[in-house]
Amino acid sequence: MLPPSCFIRNPSPTFLPWEWKSPGSRGGCSRGTTSSVLLSSPSQRPVRCALLGAGFAGLSVAWHLLQHSSKELRVCIDIYDEVGIGGGASGVSGGLLHPYSPKAKLLWRGAECWKESLNLLSIAEAAWHSRESTSDTQEFDQELNGFIVRRGGILRPAMDMKNLNVLNDNAQNCLASCRIEPIDKDTAQSLVPKLCVPFNTAFYMPEAVNIHSQRYLQALFLACENLVKELSTSGFGGTKLCLHKKSVNKLLELQGEYDAVIICLGAKADMLPELSGRLPLRTCRGVIAHLQLPDNIGEDYSDHSPSILSDAWLAIQGPRSLYMGSTWEWKSRNYLPNVSAEEATKALQELLPKASAIYPGIKDWTFAAARAGLRAMPPLTPHGSLPLLGCINDLVGGNHACKYWLFGGLGSRGLLYHGWLGKLIAQAVLSGNEDLIPSELTSWRRKSNN
Repeated sequence: MLPPSCFIRNPSPTFLPWEWKSPGSRGGCSRGTTSSVLLSSPSQRPVRCALLGAGFAGLSVAWHLLQHSSKELRVCIDIYDEVGIGGGASGVSGGLLHPYSPKAKLLWRGAECWKESLNLLSIAEAAWHSRESTSDTQEFDQELNGFIVRRGGILRPAMDMKNLNVLNDNAQNCLASCRIEPIDKDTAQSLVPKLCVPFNTAFYMPEAVNIHSQRYLQALFLACENLVKELSTSGFGGTKLCLHKKSVNKLLELQGEYDAVIICLGAKADMLPELSGRLPLRTCRGVIAHLQLPDNIGEDYSDHSPSILSDAWLAIQGPRSLYMGSTWEWKSRNYLPNVSAEEATKALQELLPKASAIYPGIKDWTFAAARAGLRAMPPLTPHGSLPLLGCINDLVGGNHACKYWLFGGLGSRGLLYHGWLGKLIAQAVLSGNEDLIPSELTSWRRKSNN
């Protein structure tokens, strides 16, 4: 039973006041001719949105929907996630954020994605630092006891001559806001003592950051809650945000309750009967190991040293704590974050040789724990592996006043993509205009209908 203050019922759903609907259409989202101007009025009821999933995608969309709230447009958001904030693959992310491929090539629309991700990070940090410690927030404070963003940069050694040449060529086209600097062995080892630099060159990204994903997501949700409070005290009442720790087993459960449903479930989107087997996604389970440096080892990892990228990556959590990842188990259907002793042993056997090839000092670290997430990997396109966005009323079927949207397939780049793409889909949802989303992100839907 949902709290009455969080759930607005409307037994006779109406179309959004700014929505264009062609005669004889089946409730699909409009394209091309739709006005992107929001035409609500103060007397108009709030726009009701359901967000399925409380990971990178879901919370980014929530923030950007709330940003559009005003006296003219009130937004009420219900977030559904059975395990809560960051309980899925997003919360298990290694947290290394930069806009480049493993070959240091700038990813598709990398500049926009990088800018918007940093913007959300600053919003989450501000919410965390301005929070008031009360009895209601003590449990939350304990979860956030540590860094959200670690600004030590990221370092990638060149491991062979071909790799060196490719990295060097692509580094020439780096963003000014996220530089890639070729550095020699001595400079690299001044940043990370004991680092292996076999070809005397490493590539340093000083502006790249390391995010503690779980803390970041908790702080971003706090920022959303704070924004709702600010809107209320500013006279923009009616805007609401509620988190429901429950799953939605099928989309039709929500029929009649919402103007828009945005599916941000990652790999679990395929569990919805309306979408099962209809999304061009592949699943891949990844295990991340948490390693700690024993107290009897005196030389720790400098708190200002960068994280490391190679065949295995090392995301530094502190002088004596790091995450090592990640494995790739394709076609897995294991959604559980828990890792068995057997799976952890197998992951260590795979990852430790790769990590020791670049950082031999890893032999002094001991295994503390392991966690896993199931990635939703999108298909390869001429622009790379891009997330799947768009209105999916045609896939859901039926004649629905509610509009169903998908924001999925972030793969292993959820941190990079979530900010900009969350902003785009929020705008598309509130305007009813799918054309606000780049066609590269919606072309999958047209192919699925063929």
